[in-house]
Amino acid sequence: MTLTKHIWLPLMAASALATSMAAAQDTTLSYMMWDPEQLEAERAAIAEFEASNPGVTVEALAMPPEDYWPRLSALAAAGDLPDVFAMSSGFVQSWADAGNLADLTGLITDEQLAQYYDSAASVGVIGDARVAFPQNWVAPVMYYNIDMFDAAGVEHPQADWTWDDFLAAAQALTVDENEDGTPEQYGMWLYGRYSHIEPWIFRNGGRLLNADMTALDPSPEAVNALEFLTSLVNEHGVAPAPAEMEGIRQQDVFALGMAAMWVDGSWNIANVRDIAGDSFQWGIAQVPVGPDATEETARAYAWADMLAIATNSEQPDLAWDFIQHMVGEGRTASDFLGGKIPAFQAIAESEAWLEADMQPANKGLLLEIGTQPVETGFSRDWSAWRGYAASGSGGMNGELDEVFNGRSELDEAIENFVAYGNDVLSR
Repeated sequence: MTLTKHIWLPLMAASALATSMAAAQDTTLSYMMWDPEQLEAERAAIAEFEASNPGVTVEALAMPPEDYWPRLSALAAAGDLPDVFAMSSGFVQSWADAGNLADLTGLITDEQLAQYYDSAASVGVIGDARVAFPQNWVAPVMYYNIDMFDAAGVEHPQADWTWDDFLAAAQALTVDENEDGTPEQYGMWLYGRYSHIEPWIFRNGGRLLNADMTALDPSPEAVNALEFLTSLVNEHGVAPAPAEMEGIRQQDVFALGMAAMWVDGSWNIANVRDIAGDSFQWGIAQVPVGPDATEETARAYAWADMLAIATNSEQPDLAWDFIQHMVGEGRTASDFLGGKIPAFQAIAESEAWLEADMQPANKGLLLEIGTQPVETGFSRDWSAWRGYAASGSGGMNGELDEVFNGRSELDEAIENFVAYGNDVLSR
């Protein structure tokens, strides 16, 4: 990618005069992100920015995450990063450490910050620098099939549910009609992926990393959460082994009516709507607080999708103007697909985003999560030690799948992923 060259402007200047001068010179602002579908939803907002900045053209490019990060890394190595690019909570620490993200500190006032969810905005603060700003945020939730609950006479998930309450519901909702040992309907579906596992750890007051996020050191509360999840598959049989669902996209198991409950990211609201349609009624709930947690230690699991400015951008003021437009009043509720929650509170709280006429009817639950203490769980090189990929990947993800598939013991898996993870983090 070749960027239009301009005279360097100090980022902190934020000069309206400089922005207008750059615009007058037929400026190209490069923008890159990881979701082609999301980019299509953003086209109107981009066009509005161009219209309000005569002479500016936004050169936007999107690709799937598996292609985005290698491409972005190659551009960083070549010193040719786009002016503005999407930044993940999972990678912001590494990209900041590498010196690729411009410091935005001081560009936004306290009054402006107050219009955004603090739990989302804080993710982009690394050390003393604000290196990225949130566009939207997401949180894992418990999806539940209302029709299955009602048919079994089971009370819907409640805010005061315990893990015992959850287990009792999962057992009642697991149906093996022909008694062949393989249920036609499971009470729960999970595998080793982060958004399936970490919500239980954090809601139990646990942690996977040490205090300064430099080493894996699972707390007793985290180990207890992993033991509980393992028991769902290997002891109680209320969730299938991941191998049993091989060939089915993990995000489709609940949507196809194969399990009554499932914990995963709020972004999957869009997929459940697409796959399930009107075939059944469903809702969302928070993961129950675990037995080891206190009011002070229980945390929700949430993180932000952000925008950052490259340190080598030669038009940082214009880039910041663009970010402000793309994260705030320049957006509409329809720009945020499914369960992606706008970081700008006014949009998130609007009737248009809450979509009371669509499933889930209680989508506003997501906003409650945004007001709670949250944990992101991300560190430098998180994707490597966590095993960010589908079932069967390496790292923690793959080790837990071996446990759920009955091929490994949990204590062995923990020992393996801790050793592997700490080798990654020590490099």
